[in-house]
Amino acid sequence: MKLNVLDQSPIPEGQSIGDALRNSIDLAKTADRCGYHRYWLAEHHGAPGLACNSPEVMVGPVAAATARIRVGTGGIMLPHYSPLKVAETFLMLSGLYPDRIDLGLGRAPGTSGRTAHLLQRDRRQPPPDDFPQQLTELLGYIDKSACPPAPALLGSSPQSAVWAAELGLPYVFADFINPSGEPFAAFYRDQFVPTAKMPAPHTSVCVWAVCAETDEAALRLSLSARMMMLNLFRGKLIPVPSIETAETFLAAEGGPLETLPAGRRVITGSPAKVRAAIETVAEDYGAQEVFVVNIIYEHAARVRSYELLAEAFGL
Repeated sequence: MKLNVLDQSPIPEGQSIGDALRNSIDLAKTADRCGYHRYWLAEHHGAPGLACNSPEVMVGPVAAATARIRVGTGGIMLPHYSPLKVAETFLMLSGLYPDRIDLGLGRAPGTSGRTAHLLQRDRRQPPPDDFPQQLTELLGYIDKSACPPAPALLGSSPQSAVWAAELGLPYVFADFINPSGEPFAAFYRDQFVPTAKMPAPHTSVCVWAVCAETDEAALRLSLSARMMMLNLFRGKLIPVPSIETAETFLAAEGGPLETLPAGRRVITGSPAKVRAAIETVAEDYGAQEVFVVNIIYEHAARVRSYELLAEAFGL
C-alpha cells in the first residue's frame, strides 16, 4: 500500500497566507525525504483557515523543491474553469516535471454557494451542470500529449464512482468528508471499464489522521481541527486555533473529545495505533493507496506527525 499526503495548507491563527504556503513547501520536502508516494494540494476558496485557492500555482514550486515525489492536486474543482485552460496548465507542468505531475479533479465547489457564484465569469444565470462533458473534454486534450499529467477523479458521493468507472479513471474517495464510502468504492471496482492506459481499477482513500508519540498527545494535537470543523458546520470560518483555545471551546461542547465532530472519522494516536486504523480503512475500501490529511496548529508538530507515520509504515 502506498502512502500519500493531501495538504490543505492550513493557516494558524496569527500567521499569514505566505507562512502557510511556505509551510506546505517545507512539509512536501519532508514527505519527499520520508518516502511518501504523492503530495497533493487541495483547492479551497474564501476560507480564512486554508491558504491554497489555486493548487495549480503551488504544484510547480512544490515539484521544484522536491526530487522524487509525485505532485498534484486534490483537486482542481473543474466547474470553476475552462477544460482547455486546465489542460494547458498541467501540460506545462508535466513538461517541466515529466512523470511526476498528477491531476486530481473534483466537482465540489470547495467553498460556499455565494463564493462559488463569484468565481463564475458569467453571473447572470446559474452555471450549467455539465461536469461529465467538461471532464471528457479535458481528458481529450491531455490524452493527445506525449507527456500528460496523470488524471484521477475525486469524490465523496456515489456519482463520482459512476463517472470514474465509466471513464476508466483512478478513483480517490474522501473518507475524511464522508466515512461511509465503502459501497461506492465497491461499485467503482465492479463497474470499472478497462482502457489501454488503465486495464484495472485503482482505488485510493483519503483519511484524516494525526500521529504523535502517545495517544494522549495525538488527541490533543487534533483539537484545533475539531474546533475548526465544528465552526464550519455552523457556518463560521476561522483560522486554525491554538490548542489552548480549542480546549476551552470543546470543553463547553460536552462529551468525549474523540467523538467531535459527529459524523467524521478522525484517526489519532501513537504510530502503531494510527497505522492499524489506516490499514483497516484501506482494507474496507479495497484501496491500493491512502492519502493522509490533517490540520495541526504547530507546523513542527504537523511535520512530526507525518514523519512518525512514515516510520510506522517503514517507508
